[in-house]
Amino acid sequence: MMRAIMALSGGMDSTGLLMRLLADGYTVSCISFDYGQKHVIELDRARLNIRYLAENGFEVDHRIAKLDSVMGLFHSALTTEGFDVPEGHYESEQMKQTVVPNRNAIFASILYGYALSVALRDETEAIIALGVHSGDHEIYPDCRPEFYDAIGHAFAIGNWDSELITFHLPYLDGDKETILVDAYDSIKTLGLDFDTVFGNTNTSYNPDELGRSSGRSGSDIERILAFHAIGRKDPVEYVGGWEDALQNALMENENHEGSK
Repeated sequence: MMRAIMALSGGMDSTGLLMRLLADGYTVSCISFDYGQKHVIELDRARLNIRYLAENGFEVDHRIAKLDSVMGLFHSALTTEGFDVPEGHYESEQMKQTVVPNRNAIFASILYGYALSVALRDETEAIIALGVHSGDHEIYPDCRPEFYDAIGHAFAIGNWDSELITFHLPYLDGDKETILVDAYDSIKTLGLDFDTVFGNTNTSYNPDELGRSSGRSGSDIERILAFHAIGRKDPVEYVGGWEDALQNALMENENHEGSK
C-alpha cells in the first residue's frame, strides 16, 4: 500500500497535489488547518472537494486540526483583526505582511507526527506531501528547499522509526502554472471535471462575505495569471467577474515587471 499524508488547505496548490497523489494510486489522508485565517472559507472548499471525490468513488480521509487558539497569538495580515490584507503583485514587498510566523514548521510537525503514527499502525512507509512551489520562495522562507531539508533532518533525529517517513515536494521547483498543467492530467486520469475541482477551491486572502475572490490580493493575482497562462478561465467567482480580475492581474504584473 502506498500511503500519503498531506496538508489540504482548500487552495489550488494542495488540491492539485491531492489529484496527483490519487492518480498515482496513493491512499491519502488529508489534514486541513484552522489557524484563525480570515479566509477560513478555504476549509469549506476543501470539504466540497472531499465530498466530490467521495461521490465519484474516491474515499479520502480528511481531518480538521484546530490551531486558532495558538496561532491567534501570531501577528499577520492573515490572522490579525484590523490588519488589512495587502493588495498587489505576489512578489511585492508588502506581501511579507501575509507571512504567518513559523506556520509551515507547525504544520509540518503535526503532519510528521501523524504520518509516523499511521506508518507504525499500518506497518508501512509513508510520504508527507506538500504543494509548496517556487512562486512562494520570494516571500515565504518556510517554503524554500533548505527549510525542508533542515526540518526533515531535525524530525529524523528527533523520532524513532523516522526511516519510514519522507517528504514529497513535487512542485518545489515549479510554479502555479506547473501545478495546473499537472492537475489537468491527473484529473483526466481520474475521470473527474477540472472546473468542478478548481471551482471548489479558494486562493484569495480576502474573499468577500459571499466567498467570492477579490481578485486583488497577491495570491489572487498569481492564480489568475496561472489560469491565463494555460488558456483557461478560472472557475471560481470573482467580485468583479473574471475579465475584470484578469485585466487587473495583467496590469499588476506589467507594473511589477516594469519596476524591476
